[in-house]
Amino acid sequence: MKRLESIAWAGAILWLVVWNTSAAALLSPPSGLAWREFTIEGVRREALVYAPARARTNPAPVVFVFHGHGGNARQAARSFALHQHWAEAIVVYPQGLNTPGRLTDPDGRRPGWQSAAGDQGDRDLKFFDIILAWLQREYRVEPGRICVTGHSNGGAFCYLLWAERGDVLAALAPSAASASPAMVARWKPKPVLHLAGRNDPLVKFVWQQWTMAAVRRVNGCDQAGRSWGERATLYPSTTGAVMAAFIHEGGHAFPSDGGATIARFFVEHARALGTSKPARKD
Repeated sequence: MKRLESIAWAGAILWLVVWNTSAAALLSPPSGLAWREFTIEGVRREALVYAPARARTNPAPVVFVFHGHGGNARQAARSFALHQHWAEAIVVYPQGLNTPGRLTDPDGRRPGWQSAAGDQGDRDLKFFDIILAWLQREYRVEPGRICVTGHSNGGAFCYLLWAERGDVLAALAPSAASASPAMVARWKPKPVLHLAGRNDPLVKFVWQQWTMAAVRRVNGCDQAGRSWGERATLYPSTTGAVMAAFIHEGGHAFPSDGGATIARFFVEHARALGTSKPARKD
């Protein structure tokens, strides 16, 4: 009996060791990133931040990456990997709070982002403002090169940021997302890359087509586009506010080459309007 009890205790201890190791792996940030905490109206918020060493002495672009509903900052860092694809940029992966979803999770049991201006007291717009202000104090943020990207609910939040914080944005790259007419009414021309799956079962492709058409209209893009890489079409604009559509045959998942494509778009087009670098011909 004592031997069985010893075995049971040993097994329990082993389980605790494995559980704690797994928990530590889940909580620890990916290599090169660090957790930063912010308090906004008494609520603690967190973000994973990557900052190249030279960002304290040399101007550096900034990219915010917003995870989808039910996701988290660590997942976004793994799937987008913008800190690897654009190592010269400061990259921020904010963590959302539990939020009612418009397509799933109506009770708000999983983390996400506000869907419209005024939702949840604009807590996520304020979160963006606080992080950006902190970055501008801590680093040499390059003027005119602040970019945002995100997937699904995170991509929709990028479109909301364009409407509500467009004056500070250089470019955006939403994935698997759609915008509302209220957002579109407040947009001013900005370079945009939109990533969409033709077979998306959640954010219907037809909704995304409507959003991309609205982007082209606001940006004053040419009707005819040209090839930009293997799966993207670039629509030039006389204002420099180009629109690129990256269309894949998949569903709602973020494409494996999405992060590299977003980094390339930002490198080429995240500049103040009127001084945009001409798009490269493929």
